[in-house]
Amino acid sequence: MCLALCDQLVVSFQLQEIVFKNFYTAFLTIRVQRRSPADVAGEGPRKWVTCLRNYCLMPNPHTEEGSQDYFSVFRDQMLCDVDEVMAIRMILRQPSPVWLHFTIEELQIYPRGQESPQKDFPSWLSHLTSREQPANLHGGLPNPEKVSAEVQQMWVLTEMIHANRAAARIGRFDVDGCYDVNLLSYT
Repeated sequence: MCLALCDQLVVSFQLQEIVFKNFYTAFLTIRVQRRSPADVAGEGPRKWVTCLRNYCLMPNPHTEEGSQDYFSVFRDQMLCDVDEVMAIRMILRQPSPVWLHFTIEELQIYPRGQESPQKDFPSWLSHLTSREQPANLHGGLPNPEKVSAEVQQMWVLTEMIHANRAAARIGRFDVDGCYDVNLLSYT
């Protein structure tokens, strides 16, 4: 998959962040084509430079972990300078034969000075429509003190259950302390 800006436009930008949703891609490599001083005069071919090499999106390509997660790649993660970017090429790899189709979705590229919305939680969560939002998020996030108190009550209840367990072990096949002779094993 390759994303490139139109060559006829002499537009360059400073890359800040790339946000996307993974779809079974195991590794991502990002290459950029930058404007050089020779490009201003219209001379010389542009070279592709690798800025991110084999970035792991799925810890194990044969399992689903990370296969549909959202990712953000920031400029400080890049191996090269991402100023004066003319084009971006994204190389996707999936070495596992388990997944026949793989891609990235919901790709968003943010230039420097424009950051992705809502740094507190993923951007995909801030763009949900009202019917896509879970019922408990319609009124905003719950009160953290109330949640903490309820979790603490659950913890106390589980500790009480563990403490009040019967000391005598209940037999597997006994009923009122008696066994059915047919269930016993003779050795």
